[in-house]
Amino acid sequence: MSEKPQPYQVRDIHIVARGNDVLVREYTLDPGEAIPWHRHSSVSDYYYGLEGTVLVETRNPPGRHEVAAGGYTKVTPPTVHHVWNASNKRCRFLLVQGVGKYDFVKAD
Repeated sequence: MSEKPQPYQVRDIHIVARGNDVLVREYTLDPGEAIPWHRHSSVSDYYYGLEGTVLVETRNPPGRHEVAAGGYTKVTPPTVHHVWNASNKRCRFLLVQGVGKYDFVKAD
């Protein structure tokens, strides 16, 4: 299976598990780093905080979710969202994506 290039840069992305309809990755973001506004056609995003605080913002419905270590939030398709580290410290989170075919559709 060919791997598409990552459409954004962050400090580290570690694949924990990959199946036909689920993808689990551990992200590390330095201060100010972000995953740009995007949506998914069929998969939901489940964010689990591991270290620091990651900010997950959504459009329609508008929302702002600060996910600290031990915290959790979910974004369902086709909600446009972005993820960023708004703090001055590194953050880490686990992202579980599924169930369905993964895609990354950029949004303005």
